[in-house]
Amino acid sequence: MGQARPARSCALITDSALEFRAALPGGGVLLALDLGTKTIGTALCDAGWRFASPGKTLPRGKFTADKAVLAALIAARGAAGIVIGLPLNMDGSAGPRVQASRAYAANLAPLGLPILLWDERWSTQSAEAGLIAQDISRARRAERIDAAAAAVILQAAIDTLAGGGF
Repeated sequence: MGQARPARSCALITDSALEFRAALPGGGVLLALDLGTKTIGTALCDAGWRFASPGKTLPRGKFTADKAVLAALIAARGAAGIVIGLPLNMDGSAGPRVQASRAYAANLAPLGLPILLWDERWSTQSAEAGLIAQDISRARRAERIDAAAAAVILQAAIDTLAGGGF
């Protein structure tokens, strides 16, 4: 871990918060993605990396269509970087879903933004607990869980980035 991944463009793809932070010396809005098989949860943070907020849950389709929607979101919000949840196994090992997330990141590299792959273990459980604490019904939780999980992933990442806890 901690090594930059080569990509087809100049964009940095890394699992190192230190490398990612160095690529964004002025901070900036970050877009987080929680990649599911059927949906993509999104979240955004402020430019000062203080708080993350859930965004939309997007239906996952063909990558070209997904990329166009994400590029429009990046442009509309002026995002400076992307954080993608990395679904490691509980023992820290990488399985097929990790490889799929790395491939998705590589496919997003032509957008030209630095990409941080962030350990997302427990993010969905944490998001669900937060939604339950807000007394959100089971049906509404199902609609919001992926975006809430993306916000949990992003908040953990920005807490590390802003606090320097590398």
